[in-house]
Amino acid sequence: MNGTPPRKCIDLVSRLVLLSVLGLSISLPFVWMVSASFKSRAEVDEVNLIPHQMTTLNYPIVLNAQPDPTTHKRLGLKFGRWYFNSLLIAVGTTLLQVLTSAMAAFAFARLRWRGRDKVFLLYLATMMIPGIVTMIPNFQAMVSLHFLNTYHGLIIPAAFSTFGTFLLRQFMLAISPVLDEAAMIDGATKWQIFWDVVMPLARPGLIALTIITFLGSYQSFTWPLIMLDQSQLYPMSVGMLSLDSTYGQQTELIMAATVMNVVPLIIIFVAFQKFLVSGLQVGGVKG
Repeated sequence: MNGTPPRKCIDLVSRLVLLSVLGLSISLPFVWMVSASFKSRAEVDEVNLIPHQMTTLNYPIVLNAQPDPTTHKRLGLKFGRWYFNSLLIAVGTTLLQVLTSAMAAFAFARLRWRGRDKVFLLYLATMMIPGIVTMIPNFQAMVSLHFLNTYHGLIIPAAFSTFGTFLLRQFMLAISPVLDEAAMIDGATKWQIFWDVVMPLARPGLIALTIITFLGSYQSFTWPLIMLDQSQLYPMSVGMLSLDSTYGQQTELIMAATVMNVVPLIIIFVAFQKFLVSGLQVGGVKG
C-alpha cells in the first residue's frame, strides 16, 4: 500500500476485517455440518468443531454399504435412486421453465398486441401471491389429473415462472428491434426470429435463469413431500427424512447425507457463478 494515505489504509483494513468476520459467520453452519458428519453418535451433540475421534463410517452407513453400529441393521436407504430423482426433477423443471419463460418473455417484449403491457402487469402481480395460497388448488388439480406419485406431477406445476419471464423480458427489451425487421425482410417467421435471433442474444439471461431454476428445484421439499408417498420416487430433500427414524434422530447421519446432497450444488454454483452474476447484472441494468 505504498503511497496510499493512512486513512484509506485504515478503511481498507476495516472493511477486510468486517468482511472476514461476516464470511466466517456465514460459513460456520456449513463447517459444523461437515464436522458433525465425521463425529460418532456419542459426540455429535458436543459443540467442538474438531471431532475427538474422527470417523468416516457415517457415509457408508448412509449409502447402505455398512449396517448402523447402534442397531446392527442396514437403513435400507435408496440414496442413488434419490439422487437420480432429484436430478431428473430438477432438469425437467429447468428445461420447461426456461422454455416457457423465454416464449412468454418474447411475447411481452418483441410482439405488439392489444393490452400487452396491462397483461404483463397482471402477470407480475402474481408474484405477490404466496406459494402456500396456490398449493391446495394445485394439489386438487394434480389429484384430478391422477398425477399423484408421478414425476410429471412434480415437474408440470413448476414449469412456469413469473420471475423467469420478467428476467428474460429485460434482456429481450435490450436487443435492437432492427434485428427483427431485418430477419422479417429475409422471410423469417416469428418462431425463427425467436429461436435464431433473440434466443442466442439472450444467452446470459438464459444461463442465469437455468442456474437459479435448477438450484431451486433440486432443493424443493414441500411440494414433493405433499405429492409423494412412495420412497422410490423421493428426491434427496424428502428421502433424507428416513434418517429421522424410529431409532431416534440420527444427527451425524443426517449431516453426512446433507454434505453429499449439497456438494453438487456447490460445484454447480462455483462453476457457473460468473455467468449467474453477469446475467443478473445485465438483466437488472438494461431495459
